[in-house]
Amino acid sequence: MKKEIHPNNYRPVVFKDMSNEEIFISRSTINAKETIEIDGVTYPLVKLEITSASHPFYTGKQKLVDTAGRVDKFMNRYGNRNKKK
Repeated sequence: MKKEIHPNNYRPVVFKDMSNEEIFISRSTINAKETIEIDGVTYPLVKLEITSASHPFYTGKQKLVDTAGRVDKFMNRYGNRNKKK
């Protein structure tokens, strides 16, 4: 590894999922304007709109779309337009 190319300011940072209010602490160098106190310790706070705790792919609450039905509807409406009468 090359020396002196990695940041030195790694510190614990709280990431908060705004859709379900879940928080987790990880080490990061990100600059944060807000802080939060957890168990008497003040951490920088980074608010996120979506994380693995709320993303449908990771939670298993993925909505399946009936694509075959949509294709059939399209073909019934517009698919026969080029046929000669």
